[in-house]
Amino acid sequence: MSSSSVPIVLTSSPDGPITAFDSVSGVPLCHFSGSRSPSHGLALVGDSFIAASHISPETASGSIHLYNWWSSTALHNFLVPEPVAPLAASPDGLYLFAGGLSGCVYALSVPSGDILRSYSAHNKPVSCLKISEDGSLLMSGCDDGTIAFVPIFQIVDASPDNSSSSLMLQRIVAHDGSVTAIATFTSHCNSTIISCSMDCTIRFWELIGGTQMRTATLPCAIMGVALDQMQTEFFAAGSDGYIYKGSINVGSKRHVNQGHEFTRWTQKHESAVVSLMMLNEQKNLASASEDGRVYIWEIETGQVIMGLGNDMGSLSDMVVTNSTWQGLKTGRRDNRYGGLSVVELRRSLQGTLDLEDVIKVAAKDRTRAIDMLESAISMYERLLELILNEAKRGLGNDIEKEN
Repeated sequence: MSSSSVPIVLTSSPDGPITAFDSVSGVPLCHFSGSRSPSHGLALVGDSFIAASHISPETASGSIHLYNWWSSTALHNFLVPEPVAPLAASPDGLYLFAGGLSGCVYALSVPSGDILRSYSAHNKPVSCLKISEDGSLLMSGCDDGTIAFVPIFQIVDASPDNSSSSLMLQRIVAHDGSVTAIATFTSHCNSTIISCSMDCTIRFWELIGGTQMRTATLPCAIMGVALDQMQTEFFAAGSDGYIYKGSINVGSKRHVNQGHEFTRWTQKHESAVVSLMMLNEQKNLASASEDGRVYIWEIETGQVIMGLGNDMGSLSDMVVTNSTWQGLKTGRRDNRYGGLSVVELRRSLQGTLDLEDVIKVAAKDRTRAIDMLESAISMYERLLELILNEAKRGLGNDIEKEN
């Protein structure tokens, strides 16, 4: 039976639950409750978990909630020494990284939640986290405009006695304002970093050496950035509610002024765009805003093709997962089982049926193989019998000749 890959859009809020949307129908699938997440406080951890930073409205203490897809309530509550906001997970889902208000970065083991180590990456609050394309580097942005680079193996494997400075690969002064997002891509065997900031700029850097390649200045603070499939264009999330589209390859220009090398899409959001994510094989762009709305855009035309949600309150972050859902239909918005259990139950049932089909085919193949083997054995037995008879006949003729 055929299966389809349906992107699931998840949004978090400082005031309400995490919501999962079917990006095809636009219908809310379920809610994950109990988290009040700040900016960049939502992350997918492997294929099994969702992590959300949580700030207690009563005590202002911080923790991290870990959810699975089958329950609307948190599976684990990871305690951390201070409030944390940005999260990032290793590609294998074994480690979760969190940035604190003090400038420290915490590395936690999943699913135990044990803090493996912490290190002082910055002197002010960590504003964003990003893992490099190859999964080897953790990059952290800070409110003071700096970006720090640390090899992940040194974070999870190094001796606890190692100083923070010994872990650091490099630190660069990237912006005059808070670093809001970081993206990476590889071109012509060279790794490039894109950073955006509250100082209204997007900057391009060489990963090796941290050399600045160029700067693009936009008319407002930039809250997030996404790249197209060919990595030739970038999309910037504006604090003015607009989405800006620009070219990555602009020749030798080191500085691009406002109105040059980028275009502005028609405004749909009424407040700052907080997150941009590519989906549907890079054909569409999803945008989430503080106005509580999520829109799906067509990349080619720059037009909105769908809106997700309504009156959800302020949004703080958005992530997209491309998972295979068998027989996915509109799930119940609030069900007594919680999470994506209704969808998952359908998927489990369909998966069981598919497995039964596979077993039946395997059983038939095994029976056919056994029959063929028995036939071959029988043929070899007859052949061996003929060879023995021929050998006996030849031996008898030799004896008669000798007599």
